[in-house]
Amino acid sequence: MMGLMIPEETRTPTRPPAIRRPAGSTTPATPHPRAWATRLVVAGVVLAALNLRPAITSLGALLEEVRDDLGMSGGVAGLLTSVPPLCFAVFGVTAPRLARRFGPAAVVCAGMAAIATGLAVRPYAGGTAGFLAASALALMGIAVSNVLMPVIVKRWFPDKVGSMTGLYSMALALGTSAAAAATVPMTDALGGGWRSGLAVWAGLAAAAVLPWILLVRAKGTGPGTGDREPAAPGTAPAGTPGPTAAAVTRPGRTGDGLRITRSRTAWALAVFFGLQATAAYITMGWMAQIFRDAGVSAGTAGLLLAVTMVMGVPLAFVIPRLATRLPRQGPIVVALGLSGLAGYAGLYLAPAAGAWAWALLLGISNCAFPLALTMVGMRARTGPGVAGLSAFAQSTGYLISIPGPLLVGVLYQHSGGWGLPLAMMAGLMIPQIGAGILAGRDRTVEDEAAG
Repeated sequence: MMGLMIPEETRTPTRPPAIRRPAGSTTPATPHPRAWATRLVVAGVVLAALNLRPAITSLGALLEEVRDDLGMSGGVAGLLTSVPPLCFAVFGVTAPRLARRFGPAAVVCAGMAAIATGLAVRPYAGGTAGFLAASALALMGIAVSNVLMPVIVKRWFPDKVGSMTGLYSMALALGTSAAAAATVPMTDALGGGWRSGLAVWAGLAAAAVLPWILLVRAKGTGPGTGDREPAAPGTAPAGTPGPTAAAVTRPGRTGDGLRITRSRTAWALAVFFGLQATAAYITMGWMAQIFRDAGVSAGTAGLLLAVTMVMGVPLAFVIPRLATRLPRQGPIVVALGLSGLAGYAGLYLAPAAGAWAWALLLGISNCAFPLALTMVGMRARTGPGVAGLSAFAQSTGYLISIPGPLLVGVLYQHSGGWGLPLAMMAGLMIPQIGAGILAGRDRTVEDEAAG
């Protein structure tokens, strides 16, 4: 789940006091955001977060039907499950530049519209190529929204970053698990065709467009959400605390000239982020199919995937708080990695008999995502450093994660079973643990880059 989670130590403790006018001054005081606009931002953030994963997990629940109808090979299906990280890596990098030009609210509004359009079109696009193109459109909208959601949270709620990030993370996990659990039952209720079962999620994305349209039209009601960002790279609006979209000029360099690529910790965090993303997208794309091949019904397989995804709701609150209380996050990395290894071993030895246990273990393992985001905030001291590290770790990490789901599809097709793919998944967990231990050391990228 792909935004910037600021740990407890780096959060702005209180809202900056209102500017008071000296006696006789004619300069107007800074206005507070209108209450209705604040409520609209909350609604927009929640609705946007709900739409950041259904495009992926709804397809995972019906992947077998889609493959059979469109005549996809295992390799092409693997390519399809690799499209999300590819789009996140390519289009997520453009989000800061777009936000500087058009404003973050306008970009998120366009992102929600792209999701709605892509989800409505892809079941009826005709053929594999059209399906992939429409999926890419939806994922492009997800990518830019992923990057800009934390920026909006930080700007509108500087003294409530923790609670708003928790609300955002919870909504994201709920949307992810709901799509996994409800897609098959809704498909049956709509007549059994996979096309209607996938297209129905476009309605949720269309609903998310509405609050952002209102925010874009109501410029001047809040701290710059509806207005354009400053053109100068590395600057932020007056009174805006923490990292902003304008703080990053390009991955690997921040607006203040810090070269992130000189930091070993930044590279370790990028590798850790990439390998956990590999595991997450393999899980979202293939886990339901693993259970179905083991004799589990389609509906139950979707519920099992939902259980794995919904584990992110409570643990997204617990893990970041625990991580910020430890000088090193290595022990948490090891615990999550061992859960993943146990889950993969169970899928190999008894996929159907212990299905619920394996789903829970893999759900715990997938919570390396909020840990990675928390470490982004802990491994940099300055706002530009946090934003630059986030852009570098996420863009590089998603590039690293692209081959994983594709290789699973190829190995599955050529071996005719899940032994080799599961061995690959378990094998990747070892370097993930190693990179996470290195990324969890108590140091900052500013110090390493300067050295």
